[in-house]
Amino acid sequence: MPPPAPRRAAPLEVHRAWKLRHEIALLDVREEFAFADAHPLFAACVPLSRIEVGIRGLLPRADVPIVVYGEDETQAMQAIDWLAGAGFSDLRLLDGGLEGWRAAGLELFADVNSPSKAFGELVESRRHTPHITALDLNDRLARNEDLVVLDARRYDEYQTMSIPTAISVPGAELVLRAGDIAVDPATPIVVNCAGRTRSIIGAQSLINAGLPNPIMALRNGTIGWSLDELELDTGQARSYPDVDPDKIRGRRDHARSVSYRAGVRMIRGEDLAVAMTPGRTVYRFDIRSLTEHEAGHPAGFRHVAGGQLVQETDMYAPVRGALVVLYDDLGARAHMSASWLAQMGWDVVVIEEAGAALTIERGIAPNDRVPAPACDTIGPDALAADAGEYLILDLALSTQHKKGHVPGARFVMRGRLARDLPPVAEGTTIVLTSPDDELARHAAPEVAAITGRDVVVLEGGTNGWAAAGHALSRGFADPLSANEDAYRRPYEGTDNPREKMQAYLDWEYGLVAQLEQDASHGFFVI
Repeated sequence: MPPPAPRRAAPLEVHRAWKLRHEIALLDVREEFAFADAHPLFAACVPLSRIEVGIRGLLPRADVPIVVYGEDETQAMQAIDWLAGAGFSDLRLLDGGLEGWRAAGLELFADVNSPSKAFGELVESRRHTPHITALDLNDRLARNEDLVVLDARRYDEYQTMSIPTAISVPGAELVLRAGDIAVDPATPIVVNCAGRTRSIIGAQSLINAGLPNPIMALRNGTIGWSLDELELDTGQARSYPDVDPDKIRGRRDHARSVSYRAGVRMIRGEDLAVAMTPGRTVYRFDIRSLTEHEAGHPAGFRHVAGGQLVQETDMYAPVRGALVVLYDDLGARAHMSASWLAQMGWDVVVIEEAGAALTIERGIAPNDRVPAPACDTIGPDALAADAGEYLILDLALSTQHKKGHVPGARFVMRGRLARDLPPVAEGTTIVLTSPDDELARHAAPEVAAITGRDVVVLEGGTNGWAAAGHALSRGFADPLSANEDAYRRPYEGTDNPREKMQAYLDWEYGLVAQLEQDASHGFFVI
């Protein structure tokens, strides 16, 4: 008897749910490289090749409506079968897949984090956020003018390349910290990122919060700096100072007034249980620094720096229509982040006082992972002592593999194991690694079945290897799979082709028009 036909969801049905703010997750299970070429606005990239990793954090409610599409229906059905086995119950195929979406006359967006980037462009178009060009800023720096450059990206991005003199102040920290850097209210502040979004949102955050300084966004960020053939710094370590304790309350109140105007609700810790009603997807985020999170956070709250949550909402909260709860013991960071999320159409609450109702735990909040099958393992020291006896396969993203991998490890895509694994000599043991060992553990039975060889997993993965004091190799030598998994952002790194950087900026300039055509976003700008 043939299996029952899969349930289907029409593209217009998904689009309507977005407009009505009904809970729904649209999952694109292709690799990110393909996802970045074209996808619906609120689709989330959850590649089938690593679907086990963090899925319960992304989809915390097992009966949330989930619609899936992929390269074809076969791949989409594989994902649906796996999700059903993991306990998710409301699963449907996107009728016609990506082509069905296009045939329905609906918009397709390129790149990644498209909702946030489109929203950033909308903010600039509505608020006319002041900006400064790279050439103008460079001239003012050369004249040693009194101004401050604040880099709103992640610290690791800042260290890769930065504007000369820039100080790392990740986005959510700006309202809390900028006044302790530019103490004189007459000192101009320039906010930059790699491209446009975090520059715009960061600068507008300071303006919205009432900072008295002249505020500007660096037009086109480090991309614009590079296109004007100006030299970037690398390896810098300038970071924000501790906040003046006497000013914390005032900055929180300024941020709170902004979030209030955006419609954000404020609750106490004891109200959280009431807010988390059955039948509602709830995302709980601690948006402080990782150091603060590890020192103590409310149980069940995942860490994500606030600026990145606004920038990469689709990567952390794929269920459109869900409730987002933010925690920040100092207040300003949560309120500013919440103000932007609310304007992006999210239902957001901020915990104003944790109180005794919330249990505080230390370390990194568990990811509620899907249990991996039992497998044999090998420790980093044991592998280092006899590495030449093994075939070492690295299941990391190609971008991660390039940055650092176990010496001798060969990159292979999880989704192409059956095609790309070479014949393995009898008696050869295969060692699998991934950034931590989670993905390797899930893949171990597949590799054993494909090769017929013994498979062991490196304990702690590549991170565990480095933590044990062993050196990493860099680059992309002798891969088994082509690097067609991760999308290379045109705004990351220092060696991007000029034409790709310019094409990226041109794409961003057109996002407001795409939003108008799409009409599902529900964005507003205060």
